[in-house]
Amino acid sequence: MTDLISTYPVTIYNSLKRRKEPFTPVNPGRVGLYLCGPTVYGDPHLGHARSALTFDIVFRLFRHLGYKVRYVRNVTDVGHLEDDLHQSGEDKIAKKARLEQLEPMEVAEAYTHSYHRAMDRLNILRPSIEPRATGHIIEQIELVKAILAAGFAYEVNGSVYFDVEKYAREHDYGTLSGKVLEELQSDSRGTAGQSDKRSPMDFALWKKAAPEHLMQWPSPWGQGFPGWHTECTAMSTKYLGIPFDIHGGGLDLQFPHHEAEIAQGVTGCGHAPVNYWMHNNMLTIDGQKMAKSIGNFITLDQLFSGDHPRLSQAFSPMTVRFFFLQAHYRSALDFSDEALKGAERGYQKLMNILQLTEGFAVPEGGAVDEKLESEVRGLLRQVYQELCDDFNTARAMATVFEIGSRLNALRHGQIAAGALSADLVSEMIATFRAIVVDVLGLLPEDSGDSDRVDGLVRLLIELRADARRKRDFATGDRIRDQLAALGVMLRDDREGGTDYSLETVRGD
Repeated sequence: MTDLISTYPVTIYNSLKRRKEPFTPVNPGRVGLYLCGPTVYGDPHLGHARSALTFDIVFRLFRHLGYKVRYVRNVTDVGHLEDDLHQSGEDKIAKKARLEQLEPMEVAEAYTHSYHRAMDRLNILRPSIEPRATGHIIEQIELVKAILAAGFAYEVNGSVYFDVEKYAREHDYGTLSGKVLEELQSDSRGTAGQSDKRSPMDFALWKKAAPEHLMQWPSPWGQGFPGWHTECTAMSTKYLGIPFDIHGGGLDLQFPHHEAEIAQGVTGCGHAPVNYWMHNNMLTIDGQKMAKSIGNFITLDQLFSGDHPRLSQAFSPMTVRFFFLQAHYRSALDFSDEALKGAERGYQKLMNILQLTEGFAVPEGGAVDEKLESEVRGLLRQVYQELCDDFNTARAMATVFEIGSRLNALRHGQIAAGALSADLVSEMIATFRAIVVDVLGLLPEDSGDSDRVDGLVRLLIELRADARRKRDFATGDRIRDQLAALGVMLRDDREGGTDYSLETVRGD
C-alpha cells in the first residue's frame, strides 16, 4: 500500500512568513489544528461556511493521507465585544440576550445548535474537540496571571490589559498582519482617553463587569469576564500544547485577534504558539462586502430555502459546497445567483460520474496503450499534488473532472477496451471516489429527503425528551439506540438540549 504521507508532502502558505513552506509537524505523523469558530449570537451565514469548509478540507486531507489529526474548533459564548478593534461596546451575546429577554446561555445554545445543523448539511465534519469559552474560565484566568507575572500586563480598577508598547520593545508585534507600531498608534488616536488603559493600543485580557452585566465570574481582580483574545490562546494550548502545528481563521481575524494570540502565547506560555498560520480570504456578494445594511446578508438557511430577494431559487448544501471548492481558499470569492447556478450544473455533472463508477465493469482485452496509461497515472499523481500544494481545491477539482472524463470515455467505448490495464482502471475508480467523497466531501443528495429526515429525527428527539421528563428512561434509551442503529448519533449537552449528526449514514 502506498505511503501517502511520504509520497505526497504537504506545503502550506504560512501567513506569518508570507510564503509557502513544507509542512513539518511538531510530532511526526500527527497534526494539531485549531480554528477560530463562531461567536454564537446569530444564524450561521456564508462567511461561517467558507471558514469552516476551508479547514474541513485541511482536516479531511491530512486524515486521508494517514495523519492522526486533533482538530479543535472553539465556540465563543462570552467576551466578544461589538467593536473588535477597540474592544468596546456590549458583549455580543449579552446584548442579544438583553434585546430578546433571554438568558445569555439560551442565546448561545440556540445559535450553537443552528450552526451545527447548517454545518452538518454542508457535510462539514465535527471537530475532535469543540471547547467553549465559558467552560474554560479557569484556564483563561491562569493565562492572565502568567502574563501579569511576566510583566507584560497591568491591572486597573478590576480590569487587566496587555501592555502592547512594552511587548513591542522586546518582541515583534504586527508581523502577522503587517502592521507597524507607528501605524497602530495613529489608528488609535481617536480612542485616546476613552478608558483606563495606559495606551489605546492595549487590549483587554480580563474586563471588570458592571453589576448589571449578564455574564461574570470571580477572579483575583474582582467580578468580570475574559477578553475575546484570551480564550483562543487558553483553549488552543490546553488541547494542542505549545507550539502546535496550524492555527486557522478568516483573513479579518489577523488583526487584532491573531496578533494578540501570538503576543499572549509568547508572554504567558514562553513560546510563539503556532508554527503555521492559515487564513481564508473574504467573500463578497455581487461584488460587495456582505452587510445587512445593503440587503445582501444571506444566512445559510435562506440559501437552502431560496428565501432571499437576491436568490432566484433554493440551492442545495452540496451545490454550495461545490461552489466554495471551485476557488482556492486564499482567493477572494464573489457569490452570486448566477455563480451558484453554474456550480449546480458542475455538481450534477460530477455526481453523474460518481454514479457511473458504482458497479463499473473493468473492460478487458486489447493491447494496453502505454502513452494513455502514462497520461492517466500522471493525472492520479497530479490530483494529490494539487491538494497537497496548499490545499488547492480549485486545481484539484479540474483534475478530478479530467479523471472522470477518462472513466466516462472508457464506460461508453470511446477508449478501447483493454487500452488501460485492469489494475489502473481500478485505481482510477478508487482515487476518483476517495478524492470526491472523502477529501472534497461531495455526496449525492436529495434535499427533499434531507429535510424530511431532519423533521422526523427532531420529532423523535422531542418524544425522547418528553419520555425522559416523565422519567420513562427505558423509552428514551430505546429511541436513542434505534436512532444509533440507523446512523443517527444523538449528542446531549449539560443544559439538557440534544442535537444530532448523520455520521454513519453519510459515510463520515
